[in-house]
Amino acid sequence: MNRRVFLKGGALSLMTLGLSPSFLRRTALAMDLPRAARGKTLIVLFQRGAADALNVLVPFGDAQYYKARPQLAIGSPARSNGALGAIDLDGFYGLHPSLAPLKPLWDRGLLAPIHAVGSPSATRSHFDAQDYMETGTPDRKGTTDGWLNRYLAVQGTCEACTPETSKAFRAVAMSAQTPRILEGKAPVVAMNSIEEFSIRTNGGDAERRLEALYRTGSADLVHGSGSDMFEALKVLRAANPQQYRPANGAQYPRSQFGQRLLQIAQLIKAGVGLEVAFADIGGWDTHVNQGAAQGQLANRLSDFGDSIAALVADLGDRMEDVVILTCSEFGRTVRQNGTGGTDHGHAGAMFVIGGALGTTKKVHGRWPGLAPEQLYEGRDLALTTDFRAVFAEVASRHLGAADLSAMFPGYAGTSRDWLGVLRG
Repeated sequence: MNRRVFLKGGALSLMTLGLSPSFLRRTALAMDLPRAARGKTLIVLFQRGAADALNVLVPFGDAQYYKARPQLAIGSPARSNGALGAIDLDGFYGLHPSLAPLKPLWDRGLLAPIHAVGSPSATRSHFDAQDYMETGTPDRKGTTDGWLNRYLAVQGTCEACTPETSKAFRAVAMSAQTPRILEGKAPVVAMNSIEEFSIRTNGGDAERRLEALYRTGSADLVHGSGSDMFEALKVLRAANPQQYRPANGAQYPRSQFGQRLLQIAQLIKAGVGLEVAFADIGGWDTHVNQGAAQGQLANRLSDFGDSIAALVADLGDRMEDVVILTCSEFGRTVRQNGTGGTDHGHAGAMFVIGGALGTTKKVHGRWPGLAPEQLYEGRDLALTTDFRAVFAEVASRHLGAADLSAMFPGYAGTSRDWLGVLRG
């Protein structure tokens, strides 16, 4: 079966279903992953294109930052004029001013930034670096499944889910096709939008015809997966997504990213058994005219920050059971280039957001410094935290994963490498 299945017929309009290429295989992965607390959800947000970590999470306390970026650096809070300066977090790090909507999350203890984190691979290829991060196996191109799918391939965390919802909506990617992080044996749904996923009919006859098509099966559609997808459509229809109104005054941007986060909130609040959600946002490859406090990167960060802040507000106290994890394939060069931008780098930054963070507000990760002799290969922010340490901590402490060696094959790290981002 292709990633997307297009069905047309009679009164049936257009429906798009995004399926993992391995959707029909139900073999369980031999892993010891006990159920965690009821109804936990992990939302992974991927910044594709290599976000500039040094301007996202500004190390204004390191003087070398300003020497390397005379035009692109974000001003320190003490020396800047209002909105043009970094938003102080701890006297050394600050948020880009376009991420102002995330500052209240920091104040409430819901935001845990991580710096100098990423892949130990030396690649500067977007394709390879994204692949390594999503499979959880740096420099191993032969991995066929994603680390999140390896988790999903066994019993999950939703003890209250019905068989239909737990099968149909355990994992949802808000994307045109299944991302690498969710490729594998466990069933996954990928969709551009809930509306596109829903059946558009002119009456019950088309619905009956669709059900008959699924339940009879064929060389292309097998009974099991067809039944699951039909049940998924019924669950979505019962959730009445067209009538959804965000709570707590949340205002999502009208951008594609903002609307995808809105729909993730819909699925969580509809109680359909969502355990893992994924969305990505491009536009981070800022080789030319990146801008500083204003410009190309600032505009992208505004959409990013506004969308996440709206999601957190909309979910309200449900954030006690939700963790949002942001990541990007690598960072960018410390020095600005000759075209007003930055080039492919090494270590980057992540955010972990949720109600289960540690009790101390802090920026996590060991800062390696930006002096010339401290840089990776003489040009990039050096890596001090392997991304798998963060992923493993989130998988274990939030989702209840136990056999992490099966989720991250070849990784020699242990819980001693974790940063303490989440409560134990």
